[in-house]
Parts: sequence; structure tokens; C-alpha cells
Amino acid sequence: MKKIAFPTSNRKSIDGHFGHTKEFVIYTVENNKVVSETFLTPPKHEPGVLPTFLSDNGISAIITGGMGAMAVRLFNLNNIEVILGAAGNIEEVLNEYLKGSLLSTGSSCSHDHGDHEHHGH
Repeated sequence: MKKIAFPTSNRKSIDGHFGHTKEFVIYTVENNKVVSETFLTPPKHEPGVLPTFLSDNGISAIITGGMGAMAVRLFNLNNIEVILGAAGNIEEVLNEYLKGSLLSTGSSCSHDHGDHEHHGH
């Protein structure tokens, strides 16, 4: 069993940055088939909170548009696979992931204001 999280604000498409999402859609997958879909409202965006929050909810992978390098490290430390560069319809991207054809671009999101884990959103 695997739980895959997608940040979303409209329950249809992937948010560009996980730290600004209204909620996460969580797919529980067994034998490459979705067995359940749930929604989680994240706690307030603070440094290091979301990796622990998702880990505590049993998440094994997060698929998102972008995140800072520190966040990627924190997710990895919580045994959560990070797939970056995803965009568009969540179900389509999930299907690509389940087929093994979705690859992370490996690019962390960058802004003028520095690392995402240290600014106040």
C-alpha cells in the first residue's frame, strides 16, 4: 500500500507550490490501483511542518509543481518520495505516476526571497 499526496486548491489540478495549497488530495494505492481518495487540510505553513504532517498521515510520495531544496530534504528525511515539476489535472498525473512514466524534473522552485523554509507565508 502506498499513499500519494497532491497539493490542490480546487480538487482538480496540482498547485504550483505545495506550501500555498488549501488542501492535499491523498490517494491510497494498492497493486497500482486507487482504493481510496481523501482530502487533508494542512496546518499553517511553518518551516518543517508539512513534511512531518504528511509523514504522520502515512504519505509515501508527494507530487507537486515545486518546492525549495530544504523542503525536499525534509520530505526525504521523513521517507517521502518527492516528484517535482508536475502540473495539470491530478488524475492524469496520478495515472502517469502509476504507469511509471512520471519523472521528477528535479528542479527545486526558486524565488528572489531565498529558501522557502525560512520565509513567512
